[in-house]
Amino acid sequence: LIRQDIREFKENNDLDQVIVLWTANTERFSDVVAGVNDTAENLMRSIKENQAEVSPSTIFAVASILENCPYINGSPQNTFVPGCVDLAVQNNSFIAGDDFKSGQTKLKSVLMDFLVQAGLKPTSIVSYNHLGNNDGKNLSAPSQFRSKEISKSNVVDDVVASNEMIYGRGEHPDHVVVIKYVPAVGDSKRAMDEYSSDIFMGGKNTIVIHNTCEDSLLASPLIIDLVLLAELSTRLYYKTGGMTDYSRMHPVLSLLSYLLKAPMVPENAQVVNALFKQRACIENVLRALLGLQPENDMLMEQKLNPTIRKI
Repeated sequence: LIRQDIREFKENNDLDQVIVLWTANTERFSDVVAGVNDTAENLMRSIKENQAEVSPSTIFAVASILENCPYINGSPQNTFVPGCVDLAVQNNSFIAGDDFKSGQTKLKSVLMDFLVQAGLKPTSIVSYNHLGNNDGKNLSAPSQFRSKEISKSNVVDDVVASNEMIYGRGEHPDHVVVIKYVPAVGDSKRAMDEYSSDIFMGGKNTIVIHNTCEDSLLASPLIIDLVLLAELSTRLYYKTGGMTDYSRMHPVLSLLSYLLKAPMVPENAQVVNALFKQRACIENVLRALLGLQPENDMLMEQKLNPTIRKI
């Protein structure tokens, strides 16, 4: 029925392309079970058998993949279980996720990158939120909150791994995320963060931030940008010197990472959470489409002295 709805929507509105974006409530994390959702074949069979570990969002994703419609997961649950990713790769159909990056996590990706690159060592990050909209109510359930906790926590991982002089192998800052449902505040989310860092000569540095934001209004523009970038990606083809035919981008659209908390990347690819690196990626891809060189901020032409002096 979902596939039929997609076809009818496309036909009735005379569309060239349909893009499906999940903005519904956060689901609980699905267990990845061998024989159930670990491969495309097993996942398809499990959908027919109505297996409990196949979530509604995964069913929508599978329908979109089979209709060759890009599917974007704007919520934090693990919609893209291995079998779903496998199916997308087999069908060369675009998928992207997870979870809109609008407020606290976006700031965290900037601040963590700044602290570590400045040579400071964040030792603890404590993030507290309360909100009163339907998202907050849904996240008051422990199983749904666990999905959000995972997507919010992963944002610091690659920044920590980027500096082995500061963090030893296996070392990681304490990272706690708390979300509470307070109906009275409605969509006006309160976010409070405390960053504690080790600094020079055994010193300590603490940054405390309070942020009040309209949760839905921050997320809504992301929907537009995600759809625009996904649609552009469907029209991108490339060919290198060793290729005889043009090819599309990888089905896992990591190009959209700038807008998502827990960005998906192709297997064995590097996850980048640093916000400005994510934005630079989009800018340089767009420059490449125009035949322009990538920006690198070196500006060497402004730093050289071409005067030749006789010695």
